[in-house]
Amino acid sequence: MIVPTKDGSHTLFSTHYNQHYHNVDDGAIQEALYKHVIPALSFHAHTTQLRILDICFGLGYNTFATLYYILKNQLNIQVAIYSPELDENLILSLKNFTYPKEFEAIAPIIRSLLTHHTYTNEQFHIELFLGNAREYIKTLKNIDVVYQDAFSSEVNRELWSVEYFKDIFNLCNETAIVTTYAIATPIRLSMFEAGFEIYEHIPSKRKITLGFKQKQNTIGTYVDMKLKQQRNPTAKAIHDQN
Repeated sequence: MIVPTKDGSHTLFSTHYNQHYHNVDDGAIQEALYKHVIPALSFHAHTTQLRILDICFGLGYNTFATLYYILKNQLNIQVAIYSPELDENLILSLKNFTYPKEFEAIAPIIRSLLTHHTYTNEQFHIELFLGNAREYIKTLKNIDVVYQDAFSSEVNRELWSVEYFKDIFNLCNETAIVTTYAIATPIRLSMFEAGFEIYEHIPSKRKITLGFKQKQNTIGTYVDMKLKQQRNPTAKAIHDQN
């Protein structure tokens, strides 16, 4: 079900997960830019090559907004993006989806990716994997950025657990950044117990969570998760169900 969002872009409503793919009050493209792309690329501002994991592809906004932002700002950077998506029917339907005018310049890339599930030129390499994200991430390594943008933990628990984040931790480089819209304490505890240092950032009107392998002072405000646990002993991380 196609749904208009506040910034003029469109999103979809998932009847399976009973959730929108994007916050309709923020707008699909604004959410992609401010909750993921801009924080990640700002943190890696002096990097000329990046490997990005986009969890999950969905409508492709995070991936496409990355290309849009790089081209618009003429950034001298080569990017490889790897993105799993479980719903093959969703990908097939996107061939008729109306993307925002901001993506007009990358329309050939979008068409190629949705048709062939891969795209490569001298600046970008993108791989769209149809299948289980938990299995796919075990094939990756040397990732610099993770867009953690799965459906919420209430309906998609397997992509927010400690065990999941341990796999994410292992595939990340030492200077990697994880970006996510989720700010709930159980999710931050899942990331923390997997090894990540937790930071809070406000790129626009809403808070987001950032995860790093080591403490840094470039972006965000450090969140002392040990202190959080002491003050709220009933809060628990999310674990895989047996």
